[in-house]
Amino acid sequence: MTPTSLLIAIWCCIGLVAAVVSLPGTLELFGLTVGALLPSRPRSAEPKNRFQRLALVVPAHNEEAGIGACVASLRRADGAGIEVEIVVVADNCEDRTAELAAEGGARVLVRQDSKLRGKGYALDFAFKQLLAEGTGAFLVVDADTEVSTNFVRNAGSLLQGGADAVQCRYLVRNPGESIRTRLMNVAFLAFNVVRPRGRDRLGLSCGIYGNGFGMLRETLEGVPYLAASLVEDLEYHLSLIQAGKRVQFVDHAVVRGAIPSSGKGVETQRSRWEGGRLRILRERAPGLIREIAHGRLRAVEPLLDLVLLPLAFHVTLLIVAASAPFSLARVTGLVGLAVVAIHLLVAVIIGGGGWRDIASLLAAPFYVIWKLLLIPALVRSSSGDSTWVRTERDAHKKSN
Repeated sequence: MTPTSLLIAIWCCIGLVAAVVSLPGTLELFGLTVGALLPSRPRSAEPKNRFQRLALVVPAHNEEAGIGACVASLRRADGAGIEVEIVVVADNCEDRTAELAAEGGARVLVRQDSKLRGKGYALDFAFKQLLAEGTGAFLVVDADTEVSTNFVRNAGSLLQGGADAVQCRYLVRNPGESIRTRLMNVAFLAFNVVRPRGRDRLGLSCGIYGNGFGMLRETLEGVPYLAASLVEDLEYHLSLIQAGKRVQFVDHAVVRGAIPSSGKGVETQRSRWEGGRLRILRERAPGLIREIAHGRLRAVEPLLDLVLLPLAFHVTLLIVAASAPFSLARVTGLVGLAVVAIHLLVAVIIGGGGWRDIASLLAAPFYVIWKLLLIPALVRSSSGDSTWVRTERDAHKKSN
């Protein structure tokens, strides 16, 4: 075998491996994109859970820069006859978060625990206390969030209609700050709109995305919020699925969170989110595979979701497959790239984006390179323990 033929053989093998690894993700994207275009499923018109008290829970760690605006946004939301209480969990705070939240009209729960630090611990702390007080349902928003005025009305009515849990649209509040935030806006439209909408319309559990989600007290009592990883929302959703619960998508209610546009906050946020997902893949995939082997097909889609790599890495694998001198790998890569393009286009259309979002995709190759350079940080995050590290946001930097 000549050196040239050896290199071609090696490249064919690499391309084939890339094609095989990326294929489940391509199938997941295709199925959810088609699902998102289906008609909406009928909802129950009659309330099944006539709870009267709903808590809007805001976990906060050193959020003095934005907690007042968040509380004000929640106060503007229409409760639609439901008794609403805004509860801010000031978790291991070293600033004026608790004071400013109280001044804004929120009830404040102060938690201090130097060893058990993280959003999951803060939520568990609040849920236990509020359950003991008889709260009937919960909605969770991050401390940097602005909610639509129909947030409580739409999410609350779905819970009243019998949903075990709900997830609202979670979008970027500051998409126009930079090319990076514009790209993140497209990613959010895909990840937080098309995918949950597709799952919901296919009758699957739509997922929990950490901001703008909620559940009934019966759900929390049956599946306590014991998730404490870097991606506690994903961890808790898998626990809900294993318990036979389904999260329904609130397509017309929106929460918007601030995304850092530059600086260390960008790297910190991405490495924590995606490194955390890699850790959950490593820890929970074997259990999902066992469930499928025992005939529990509800575990198939969550497993496909876990093995779908972040879009930048998925696209990299597809490019490697498409460039291989092996027809099967090449076709798999090209079809996969077409599915990604359609997925993003549908995301912009369904999510209410515009031409600026589409134009921002021209910068995607540079974003992919930046993400590849983050791989060491992702690996470190995937093997680290959970801790609450506040993401440095631009609004916070400007205020200092």
